[in-house]
Amino acid sequence: MRTAIPRVVRIGLLLVGMLTLCSLLTVGAAEAGLHTVKIEPRESDELLANPGMGWQTFHRFADDDPNLQGLPSASAYFRFYWREVEPQDGQIDFPKFDGLLAHARRAGQKLAFRIMCTGSSAYMDVPAWLKEQGCKGVEFTYGGGKHWVPDFADPILQDRHFRLIRELGRRYDNHPDLDLVDIGSVGLWGEWHMSGTQVVGSDRPVSLPSPEILQSIINAWCAAFSTANKVMLIGSEEGMPRTAKGDFGWRADCLGDMGGFSKTWNHMDNFYLQQLAKTGAEEAWKQAPVAFESCWDMRKWKEAGWDIPFIFDYALRCHASYVNNKSAPIPDGTRPEIERFLRRLGYRLVIRGVEHEAKASAGATTSVVIQWENAGVAPPYRDYRVAIRLRASDGKGDPSAYGDGRSIRGWLPGRHRTELSLQLPAGFRAGRYELAVGAVEPGNRRPAVRLANLGRDSDGWYPVSSVDIVP
Repeated sequence: MRTAIPRVVRIGLLLVGMLTLCSLLTVGAAEAGLHTVKIEPRESDELLANPGMGWQTFHRFADDDPNLQGLPSASAYFRFYWREVEPQDGQIDFPKFDGLLAHARRAGQKLAFRIMCTGSSAYMDVPAWLKEQGCKGVEFTYGGGKHWVPDFADPILQDRHFRLIRELGRRYDNHPDLDLVDIGSVGLWGEWHMSGTQVVGSDRPVSLPSPEILQSIINAWCAAFSTANKVMLIGSEEGMPRTAKGDFGWRADCLGDMGGFSKTWNHMDNFYLQQLAKTGAEEAWKQAPVAFESCWDMRKWKEAGWDIPFIFDYALRCHASYVNNKSAPIPDGTRPEIERFLRRLGYRLVIRGVEHEAKASAGATTSVVIQWENAGVAPPYRDYRVAIRLRASDGKGDPSAYGDGRSIRGWLPGRHRTELSLQLPAGFRAGRYELAVGAVEPGNRRPAVRLANLGRDSDGWYPVSSVDIVP
């Protein structure tokens, strides 16, 4: 005869059973690696030298520029006259560029450059052989001297100059140590203007080429350097509308001018923002870089009593990625402002959080969620990828790197989230592994970007956590 169990006892037994089941499920979940680890890495206020941005050196490299005074620099900017790079017809001085690119790598930088056709104190800044071959041109005066500039509509000029552009692009467009191409060619110093010039025998300035010719020059640079980041002078009426389309970014040569040329007009108040609005380029920075060069250099700013914090904030307002102070000395007392500025210039990636399973099984897939912030004012414009490295805590075996192609290119200022799926091989050795995060080069998974977090190791990775790999 079956004995009846009182109702209160049955409820008690049911509760005990449920609790036991829950306990077993919790243990099973932990054994299966479902327990989640959440990490908030510590932020760093270090000044960072990162590719595609920063404080540029000018005709010098970071390892031989005493005026850096310890400031990090990842970009070395050079300008060349055509006569300097092709002294003989068809014989481009590639060894010059190769040597500069190699030096940039040794100095921890990449090379940026511009080619110019007039602007020095010399009579001609194009190769002498160009004129000797019959290329037409214009003789003019500027700065008390007499000069000659070629006619860009001349077929000889177009054939030879476009060949130069094309050959430079064929050799260097995808070069790992090339940083930036500054589209020059036209105007004084390649700045797309002939201001202050006077044609000999007349009272008029030298005219720029026709809009059609100007567009053909821009097209030649864009075709030759289809991969490299490019910028163009903000004063170009033909070029600036194309920055709005994302063809290239823009560059301004007179950051800081608060009245050095005129008491009633200056670049900062009366030109830059107005030119962006006029050409529809206010948001061009979202797709291609913005670069500034100091007007004179910072010593002039201080001597004139101009508001240096305002000048730097102006560049940040324009979402600048580069500033070039011409490798000039830094005025006394300005270092704190420069450092404040450099912590926001360009992009600055911070790992805010990392979340993953405490245990993962060999032969299975596990995910790592990373919360990021771009604390700078511009996105990265290079195609670096988010990656994870697992390295055995006991030091045995080679580290393993994982990534699924998530690029940091185009990350605007603000928060971003990535989730990487790690497919662990079936034979992955069991044990505890250090988990590190990096932004790596696409081809070799070698860290290329410094993050604004503490703990960077000697290989450029950022160890943030550990995970147990189980059979």
